[in-house]
Amino acid sequence: QVMLVESGGGRSQPGGSLTVSCTASGYIFSQHTMGWFRQAPGKEREFVAQISYDGDTSSSAAAVRGRFAISRDNAKNTVDLRMNNLKPDDTAIYYCARQKEPLKFFGPGTYNYDYWGQGTQVTVSS
Repeated sequence: QVMLVESGGGRSQPGGSLTVSCTASGYIFSQHTMGWFRQAPGKEREFVAQISYDGDTSSSAAAVRGRFAISRDNAKNTVDLRMNNLKPDDTAIYYCARQKEPLKFFGPGTYNYDYWGQGTQVTVSS
């Protein structure tokens, strides 16, 4: 079955860097766009970044643009989110997710995603 497992969360001071990773299994990874979302306490889940199935196209939310970078390795079935210049507002649980339609790059709405990981905590605090 489809499984998405995040890793690499943790704690950082403001201005620091962290990378979260997601390892996928149970489907043809190279055929699906992948995304990262986050959810802070008391807030709704929000889009962070997504990358097309072939890695050629990506998009990100305005709040993280220029600080976060998404990448994927189709040989290893992994998608990473490199987070630089972290801010306290970046504190959240980070989730990776798979877009449901193969070989497509749809918008970042959660309705376009069908499988989600369990999440990994990122805390930014001094």
